Amino acid sequence: MPRPEQNIIQLTIDGREVRAVEGSMLVDAAKQGNIEIPYFCYEPKLGAPVGACRMCLVEIEGIPKLQTSCSTPVKDGMVVHTQTDRVHHAQNAIVEFLLVNHPLDCPVCDKGGECPLQDITFGWGLGRSRFIEPKRHFEKPLALSPLIAIDRERCILCYRCVRFSQEIAEDYQLVFESRGAHTFVGTHNGHPYVAPFSGNIVELCPVGALTSQPYRFRARPWDIEGAGGICTLCPSQCNVEFTVRDEKVVRVRSRDATGAATGGGPGGNPDVDDGWLCDKGRFAYQAIHVDERITQPLVRDGGSLRPVSWDRAFDAAAGLARHRGAVGALVGGQATNEEGFLIGRLMREALSSSDLDSRSGEQLPVGLTRALAAPGLQATVVDLEFAHTVLVLGCEPLDDAPIFDLRIRKGVRRHGVRLAIATSRPSALDPNAGLSLRVAPGGEAEFLAALDVALASEGSGSGYESAAESDAARLAEFLRASGEDIVILWGERSLGAAALGTLLSIAERLGLADRPGAGLLEIPAGANGRGLREAGVLPGTGPGYSDLGDGVGPGRGASQIAHAAVDGQITALYLFQTDPVRDLPNRALWEDALHRAGLVVAHASVLTEGIAEHANVIFPADSYAEKDGTVVHPDGRLQRLRTAIAHPGLVRSGWSVVAELARRAGLDTGALTSPMAFAQLVEAVPFYRGLTLEEVGGRGVRWPEREAASEMPAADDEARPTEAAAAAFGVSGDGGGAVTSNGGLRVGTYRSIWAAPEVEISPALKYTIPRQLVELSPEDAKRLGIANGDPIGLSQNGTRLRGWAHVRSGVPAGTAFLADGISEESANAFTEPVVEVQKS
Repeated sequence: MPRPEQNIIQLTIDGREVRAVEGSMLVDAAKQGNIEIPYFCYEPKLGAPVGACRMCLVEIEGIPKLQTSCSTPVKDGMVVHTQTDRVHHAQNAIVEFLLVNHPLDCPVCDKGGECPLQDITFGWGLGRSRFIEPKRHFEKPLALSPLIAIDRERCILCYRCVRFSQEIAEDYQLVFESRGAHTFVGTHNGHPYVAPFSGNIVELCPVGALTSQPYRFRARPWDIEGAGGICTLCPSQCNVEFTVRDEKVVRVRSRDATGAATGGGPGGNPDVDDGWLCDKGRFAYQAIHVDERITQPLVRDGGSLRPVSWDRAFDAAAGLARHRGAVGALVGGQATNEEGFLIGRLMREALSSSDLDSRSGEQLPVGLTRALAAPGLQATVVDLEFAHTVLVLGCEPLDDAPIFDLRIRKGVRRHGVRLAIATSRPSALDPNAGLSLRVAPGGEAEFLAALDVALASEGSGSGYESAAESDAARLAEFLRASGEDIVILWGERSLGAAALGTLLSIAERLGLADRPGAGLLEIPAGANGRGLREAGVLPGTGPGYSDLGDGVGPGRGASQIAHAAVDGQITALYLFQTDPVRDLPNRALWEDALHRAGLVVAHASVLTEGIAEHANVIFPADSYAEKDGTVVHPDGRLQRLRTAIAHPGLVRSGWSVVAELARRAGLDTGALTSPMAFAQLVEAVPFYRGLTLEEVGGRGVRWPEREAASEMPAADDEARPTEAAAAAFGVSGDGGGAVTSNGGLRVGTYRSIWAAPEVEISPALKYTIPRQLVELSPEDAKRLGIANGDPIGLSQNGTRLRGWAHVRSGVPAGTAFLADGISEESANAFTEPVVEVQKS
């Protein structure tokens, strides 16, 4: 969908000629002329203004009454006055009114020193008070949620928090209770405000009514420093600002949040996060400073891990060189491009092995990998907001990339985007969708094949033999009637080689290539999944998806590495910020592989189960607040991580540890700093050619939009694998198995937004730690005699797990969805498509 056209008009404000976009609000136009108009309730990110606080009153020639500038669109030739006696008198009165019952607790208020109410009182207040009556008092603070405290006497009823809940997150939990002078913010059912994006209301609050429980009384504005960074806890890669005191992160906010709260413009990076953060990104920073964090090297000695010096750890890890040609490496999604690039050099040049991978799924053909990364097919996050149609395919944005969820909601609500969903599990976006379809777990390839056929024909969908074909026909009709700008948002965890090959065919039929505003947008399994692939952390390609050099053959993917380790073909494993026992499918296989490996070297920040039991050497990993490097957003935007705090304890930069390991294995990488590693990466990746850190800057740069994008290697005939090739990669279109009469159900998996070690060790997020909730349809629950919350047992081929029933409408009958990636009872213990479910 084309972006709204911007017609520039001219108006006069306080005698100054100001140019602004026609239809924009007067308060925003004033900023173009460096004219400040005070306000509290207005926030462009929240949508249409409500004009609730009346602080922004101005005088407009030709209109007898004062007008709220936040809700008055500008017109050509408009003459506005913001400094007349009428305006000053009105502003004085509004400030006086707001302060009638506002408590005089600025010395102890967490907002003190960065409070818009303070600033506006000094700038536009009368400077004295006529009221001597006692101010009203409420119990304080009240816990609005486990993360947010509310001081009700400070609230000025600006509506921002309630509007966020109802119009942005659409959780509809916050409401105004009572009426008149007794109005207060609460939840409609009296329960705590527990939602994935609740922390945003703390930033939105223009006074100290809403404060962060973890940050409360931790620091004052003159005690802290702000440092920009990137959150790498999920693929959204939101731009954040770390609040730092004494070399510790004490708060995380959206980038430029202070400016957003005080009228300085939209916060964050509009092209990435639109100024919002999820609660995981906002509060999991506590994992950086907890006691559970590994801050010094560990070496297994006598069966237990013991702290050692760096020299001792390097000596032990240098044993990788003795396994030359038989080393496998896995790289987790929080690694930077530079770290991934150096690991690739370490493996291929020093250890003579191409057995390295950064993907969580099956190994893809080289041609398919290149075709999916073609610059002309890459949609942007902003396209989710302005496309004619968005198709969510095989992913749950709320869990996989939460900010994408908010962007899609915004597009549907404000711009009329038509939303279609084709997932196996019910989606949080189902109520917003014009068409919502359920695909059997494991049946994505079959469904996409049917959709491809339906798009190629003009059939109406009647007379189709299978449910997949009937649903595919409905989706094809929906897409045909939806306009030309279509964005397909798909998830790496769900789609395999056969499905992705068909997805390329569908994109071709819909004409998505080289069309601005349309294309494919992947949600990778790891935060920097795309960047690591481009850096060469794949078994079949080098940096920039290039062919491997002479004498270097393609290596094994993740699952093949595990099998090779079990068979003795791989005798050493290098794990960089990943625990395959927790993160990857087939838990038992990885436990066996780690057990059989002669040497396991890991980088980790916390001792997860697989690392604690099997690692011989553990290097302490640096956090995203301590890294220096670059990452790549799912839409191809390179973003820069900058060091916000010093490394705690004996922690060193990951890139420097990899470079030292390479040196001890006989390879001088020549990387003495992170920028030097970046320079090598840019030289090795053709479509990064000429890129500099200065160009990346604070907002990032999308490489598909640069001229060097033409250097991207072209895909070949492997892009659409044949049925034989698909079978070779283990792809099946059987729909995931069948229901059995004795309680057997098809297995589908999901990974909660909270399923992460950082969440488990962050004190503020303890209440979110997921347990094994088994989602069942009401029909299956009734048939099996299971009620919501009942303990249930799950079994498959002798493997048993314990969970709790979550009866959920929308779950297809005959299917059970199990949580993956959690610390206990994780679904990756199961490998077959059917599981037996019984009430415990």
